[in-house]
Formats: sequence, C-alpha cells, structure tokens
Amino acid sequence: MGHKKAQKARKQICAFGAFLWLLFFPVLAQDAIQKQQQRLSSSDVEERRDAVMRLGSMRLEAASRVVLPALHDAAPIVRATAAKAILSLGSEMSAGHLLPLLNDKDEFVRRETAYALGLTKSRTATAALSERLLTDKEDGVRAAAAVALGEIADEAAVVPLVQALTATKKVNVFVLRASAVALGKIKSRAGTAALISTLSNEKHPSDVRREAARSLGLIGDPTAASALKAASTAEDPFLSEIAHEALKKLSRG
Repeated sequence: MGHKKAQKARKQICAFGAFLWLLFFPVLAQDAIQKQQQRLSSSDVEERRDAVMRLGSMRLEAASRVVLPALHDAAPIVRATAAKAILSLGSEMSAGHLLPLLNDKDEFVRRETAYALGLTKSRTATAALSERLLTDKEDGVRAAAAVALGEIADEAAVVPLVQALTATKKVNVFVLRASAVALGKIKSRAGTAALISTLSNEKHPSDVRREAARSLGLIGDPTAASALKAASTAEDPFLSEIAHEALKKLSRG
C-alpha cells in the first residue's frame, strides 16, 4: 500500500510540474526569443549567426518570424544559416520566403536554400529548384537542388532530373548521383529509361550506377529487369548486391 501511495504522489508531482511548465513556457520562450532578437542587431557577424541558430533550434513559429530579416543580412553565412531557421513557419510560408534566395549571388546561400526548400516538401519550389539543377554554374548548388527535388517528390521534377542524369557534357558525379537518387524517391516510371541507361553505362562511376540500380528497384518497372540482371553479375560487389535486391523487388511486383 505504501508503494502505491508513493507512486500516486510522484504522478501528482509530475502532473503539477507539467502544469507549471505549460503555464510559464510561453513567457520563458518569449524572453529567450527577445534576447536572441537583440543579438541580431549586433555588428559582429558570428554573433548574428549564432543568434539565428539559437532561434531556429527553438522550433517555434514565433522564433522563426524573428529570423526573417536575417534572410537579407549582409553576411552570406547569416543568410545561409537563416534558410533552415525559418522552417517552423510551416511548409508553404517557409517556401515563399526562401524561393528568392535561390537567386542569391553567393553559392553557399543558394545551396543551403535548396536544401531547406527540400525540407519544406513544398511543390511550389519544384520549378525554381529544377532551374537551379539545370542552369546553376556551381555543382554544389545543382546537387543540392537534385536532393531537394527528391525530398519534395513532385513528378513534375522527373524531366529535369532525367536531363541532368543524361546530359552529354561532363557532369559532376555528385549531381549525377543525387539525380539518380531523386528519381527513385519520386518513383515515376517516366524515369526508368534514364536510370537503365545510367546503370548500363560502365563509364559512369560505380556509386552512380549503384544509385541507379537502387532507384530502379524502388520504381518497380518490369522493363528494368534485363539491365538489373546484367548488373547483378557486375564485378563491383556492392552494385551486384543492390541490383540483385532490386530484381527481387521487381519480382514481388
């Protein structure tokens, strides 16, 4: 009986503690937000960047709203950090504020913005990310755009991803790999032919061919069976295993 009473008392104390936390949390959070907001006016770039990081880590809409001016900060590192710090505003609102930064003059800002847009999963970003994938001069930005398009998983991105994957000019390996992965996440059979071509092209780096095989398994198009069967006997043991697993997924339908 004494043990049960002790348990009941502990539960009551925990419940009361939770009540007090809910009661005072808004006040505490607002104080913390105001403190970081003041730091955003600092002349020191690192202090402003740190304030943006702290606001973003709160994962509160009110904190993300305070970060918004930092998207236009003079320092690229602050703008780049702010890209992910505003995501608590919600998918569509975040995407709306982020899209202009895809045209930022700084490569790092464009890259981090692309990744952040992927996290929003907003299809309103598909067209702009597709443009970055195909036209940006920096490979890091193009690869980030491909990753983001895979996260959003909008079928409208299949055509630009196929274009990036099958480009005749020399393409950065990270862009190729990210495009192959993205097509698998979208799972549209419209990407099958390009992935088969990538898998079958022994001139491609092994890791790109592996991701092509993996994505073909995710898409599940039976027309990929022949190419996957051929790849299942490849000298690269990792490619062989991935192709074998993809074939099993095809057989399961």
